[in-house]
Amino acid sequence: MGHLKLITHNAHRVDVDGHAMLMHVPSSSLFELDDVSSEVFDLFERTASVDAEQMQHALGHLYRPSELSDCVQSFLDLDILRDAAYPEVAREIVKVDEIPLSTIIINVNTGCNLACTYCYKEDLAVPSKGEKMGFETARQSVELLLKQARDRDRVNIVFFGGEPLSNMPLIREVVAYAVPRAAREGKTVDFSLTTNATLLTEELVDWFNAHRFAITVSMDGPKALHDKYRKTVGGKGTYDVVERKVRMLLERYTARPVGVRVTLTRGVTDVSGIHDHLKNDLGFAEVGFGPATSGPIAVFNLDDAALLQVFEDMKALGRRYTEAACRGENIGFSNMHQLLTDIAQGTKKAVPCGAGLGMLAVDKEGDLHLCHRFVGSDEPTYGNVQTGIDVPKLGKFIETAQDRSNFGCKTCRIRSICAGGCYHESYARQGDAFAPVYHYCDLMRDWVDFGIESYVRIMQANPGFFRTELEPRQGKPAAVAAGAPSPQPANPSEEPVQ
Repeated sequence: MGHLKLITHNAHRVDVDGHAMLMHVPSSSLFELDDVSSEVFDLFERTASVDAEQMQHALGHLYRPSELSDCVQSFLDLDILRDAAYPEVAREIVKVDEIPLSTIIINVNTGCNLACTYCYKEDLAVPSKGEKMGFETARQSVELLLKQARDRDRVNIVFFGGEPLSNMPLIREVVAYAVPRAAREGKTVDFSLTTNATLLTEELVDWFNAHRFAITVSMDGPKALHDKYRKTVGGKGTYDVVERKVRMLLERYTARPVGVRVTLTRGVTDVSGIHDHLKNDLGFAEVGFGPATSGPIAVFNLDDAALLQVFEDMKALGRRYTEAACRGENIGFSNMHQLLTDIAQGTKKAVPCGAGLGMLAVDKEGDLHLCHRFVGSDEPTYGNVQTGIDVPKLGKFIETAQDRSNFGCKTCRIRSICAGGCYHESYARQGDAFAPVYHYCDLMRDWVDFGIESYVRIMQANPGFFRTELEPRQGKPAAVAAGAPSPQPANPSEEPVQ
């Protein structure tokens, strides 16, 4: 053994209730250090480089040479230790020469019957001026999805707006076309949508039930908070009608659990209170939160102090989640579900989500966007459903996104979970889709450490929780959230580059 050094950006230690946990950063895998590996790791943390003689002097009186050499070799295999003379290894960029879609987002209407003041949608219009997609464009969207998903046996069609229920005739046509068409290709098609719930009827709910839609409702909590920004075009609060429609939905809908997505804005930050109302009073299966920090109207965005408090409140709710999980209960906190899934699975992402890779969004003209958030923006498009995907152009974007080392991501300990953060968040806040979401960096690192602590405590008390509560969520078709900025810390991941 020559002189070895610790590759600090490939290993992160978190001590939890007497358990020394080591996250292998490149793979997000989590290991518990035994006594010898803990001592070896500590030695390398204290010393710039270590050779065999130094290790024998420091630890030889505690452990046999074979124990030390086996530990060192395991760290070498994980690239946690490296020859001190070796140069830094450049990140391998995965060449993108095909786009294996699993999801297509169909923007059925730019019109929305609400005028939520924080909405990020750049093409949003009032109902009378909404521009609806035609069936031929939607049909070609389905055909593109099936073509690009040739190696998949399951695909997902997401209906988006505006308010998607304002173009129900098109949604019905697409479902009637897509189900038998996918079956002829040997595929199953899932359907998803996010709605503000105001246009729901019993007949619609029963129709969605029959077709097993994954439904997410956009709602911001109790009346005083929800009505603050979620108003009609005429300026009236919408809580009363939404609450009534939601209660009807949750009473009738049986196909899938229904979740709710909350946008946290200035003055709407009571995480625990909002969760308890939506989960316990109304009965949603899950509640997810997305802090607004890059919306087009700055007055609604959370400033640094408010964002810090939001994360502290999310951790407080996360502790309740962890305590309940240890008892075998699930309180339905989507952000914790996603965080623990990333840790349990050892998420290894080269890009933040599947935007442009596993997922594309289609506008009313058939143009292809990275995701639903970019529809209506000034960012480039990547082909059209009629002519196909511009694979060289989109491939170059994905390849560029894999290496954000110029921005400091190269040595970040959560780079395989975050991968730089949401493209749209970066575009909206900094004007560059590749710039990391710096305002989240420290908060996200702390959030992941909190997740590691929660994971270890649940594993010690009730390891079956992951099998019964998290594994069933894997592979569920994802609905995308309407009328709100990008969710952090819950990443909307679809087929990340591995």
